[in-house]
Amino acid sequence: EVRLVESGGGSVQGGGSLRLSCEVSGYPSTIKRNYRVGWFRQRPGEVRGVVAAVDNLGNTAYARSVKDRFILSVDFTKSVLTIHMHNVTSEDSGMYYCALDPVGGFAREWLIIRPGPDAYWGQGTQVSVSS
Repeated sequence: EVRLVESGGGSVQGGGSLRLSCEVSGYPSTIKRNYRVGWFRQRPGEVRGVVAAVDNLGNTAYARSVKDRFILSVDFTKSVLTIHMHNVTSEDSGMYYCALDPVGGFAREWLIIRPGPDAYWGQGTQVSVSS
C-alpha cells in the first residue's frame, strides 16, 4: 500500500521559515522510475493548487507565487520530499498536501493540470502564517 505522510506544519510568523516533509512508503520499485511528486496547497473555498513539484528526471516546477522563496528537495535514500518555505506571508497559509502520481510526465505540467485519478495523496498538514 502506498502511503504519503506529511509533517512539519504549524504556525509561523510572516517573514519566517517553515519546512514540510512528505515520507513516501510502499511505492513499488518496479515503477519507481516513472513518477511526479509534489506539494499542493488548498485554502478554504479555493481549489487545491500546486506549490512545487519534481519529476523522475529531476525537473522541478514552482508556482509563481512561491518561486524564489520555496525550495524543493528529495532524499531518495529515505523517500522523503521536503519543501523549505522562506519569507512566508499570510498568502502561504493553508492545508498542504503531498501527492505522487505514478503516471510519468514533466513537473511543469502540474502548473496547468491536476494529478490524475491514479495519484496518491497524503492527509495534509496545516500551515498558518500570522502577520
